[in-house]
Amino acid sequence: QVQLVESGGGLVQAGGSLTLSCTASGVIFSITTMGWYRQAPGKQRELVARITSGDSTNYADSVKGRFTISADNAKNTVYLQMNSLKPEDTAVYYCNTYAYTDSFRGGSYWGQGTQVTVSS
Repeated sequence: QVQLVESGGGLVQAGGSLTLSCTASGVIFSITTMGWYRQAPGKQRELVARITSGDSTNYADSVKGRFTISADNAKNTVYLQMNSLKPEDTAVYYCNTYAYTDSFRGGSYWGQGTQVTVSS
């Protein structure tokens, strides 16, 4: 099994910055992607940003130019630098990874979520 532990959420004023981090641990053979999703009250969970093991990235249009995803592959850790935060960024942010526990078995794993609240 793979466990994800997130940190870095909190309360910030509009225009401020936060950095989220997420570390994967457990029986990990390899990691294909790591990313961040978010879910606001009454809304569906949506992709925020994702990075592959080859450092390819993609972002939701709503965060392009404000958020930056990066990874430390040696530490199985992904970061999300969030700048110019807006009230509409308020949500629970979930870390996700697609990881293999051996050369054949892969799966999608989720963290417990961390709250980000942006006040106006």
